[in-house]
Amino acid sequence: MENLEANFDDRFAARTQRIQASTIREILKLTTQPGFISFAGGLPAADLFPIQRIGEATQRILQKHGAQALQYSTTEGYLPLREWIASRLPGTTPDQVQIVSGSQQGLDLVGKVLIDPGSRVLVEAPTYLGALSAFNPYEPEYVSVSMDDEGLELDQLEAALKAHTVKFMYVLPTFQNPSGRLMGLERRKALVELARKYRTPILEDDAYAELYFDGRPLPTLFALDQEQGGGNVVYLSTTSKTLAPGLRVAWVVGPKPVIQKITFAKQGADLHSPTLNQMLVHELIQDNEWYRAQIDKIRQTYQTRRNWMLQALQKYMPEDMGWIVPEGGMFFWLTAPAGLDSLELLKKAVEEKMAFVPGQPFFADGSGKNTLRLSYSSASQEQIEEGIQRLGRAVHRMLGRAPVV
Repeated sequence: MENLEANFDDRFAARTQRIQASTIREILKLTTQPGFISFAGGLPAADLFPIQRIGEATQRILQKHGAQALQYSTTEGYLPLREWIASRLPGTTPDQVQIVSGSQQGLDLVGKVLIDPGSRVLVEAPTYLGALSAFNPYEPEYVSVSMDDEGLELDQLEAALKAHTVKFMYVLPTFQNPSGRLMGLERRKALVELARKYRTPILEDDAYAELYFDGRPLPTLFALDQEQGGGNVVYLSTTSKTLAPGLRVAWVVGPKPVIQKITFAKQGADLHSPTLNQMLVHELIQDNEWYRAQIDKIRQTYQTRRNWMLQALQKYMPEDMGWIVPEGGMFFWLTAPAGLDSLELLKKAVEEKMAFVPGQPFFADGSGKNTLRLSYSSASQEQIEEGIQRLGRAVHRMLGRAPVV
């Protein structure tokens, strides 16, 4: 019988031209090779997953609420979980909370309801690659604004807002993926004020807020906007970094008209996020003492691994390789000497059996060729020492220098 697979070649929607394979996911395929060390994927540490606790909580839910947990449910999400989320955000009610299947779905749904072909979306340079992947099919035009050590440069941000009508700005103020930057309090306040001045909504992605190493968490852009009257920030967060990413429980919070549109869009996507998983997350977080201890354990572990990687970078990298030392989160962001292409460096690193994520895909404007991201969250001390030494050899080979021994 005839195979009609080729019949689809000229039938794909035009938007599929903007749907490309994730650089991160393609690199992860390499890590299955024996002896390979990867700092590429932004994976939470699997050794910190509360597996026994999750198993016990699942049994309790199935015994008490098994039929409800396994049945279809409302699109908006499990009400007790939405009430808990609303209680953590000032001036928020549960009907402003939409549960989504991971922050990635939240990004996609926001793009679906806000972006028309040609809409301008303002992004940090660099920005989260997954957000670009989510937005791209809706055909936006990106306005990229450069960053300093504290995040978006306000002079350039205001110039961009004056020059362009922007649908929204997408910002990761806390331990940004990929750069690990932390936006300070005064910068946050000024950003919220600028956004309100130019009537430009903010989409705040806050996946890493709980993963600070020292000090106290800073107020979210959402909270600061609420102090000014509210209504201009849509907020995204998740349990993927504090419980387990496989649960795919995250949320979008914002003005009621926006959340209503997102709810309608989600109905057409998957009807609702898994009820059992939502009930499980709610069951786990009810023990606040245990939940805070779980987050503290993650913080302490990641801080230790951050320190190991910092020491290895200082030991094996050339003096003209720069990096941001993160105060939380999961990533180091490196800037190589001008002229070194991190995509070419990756090829050398693969020969050394190590992997990282080249920085260029994180820039909507195609810049950042000499940057790269390293994740320390899932690596042992031995893997970090050996992996950074391998990267150091690759860097020195690219620069034509003798490696550090």
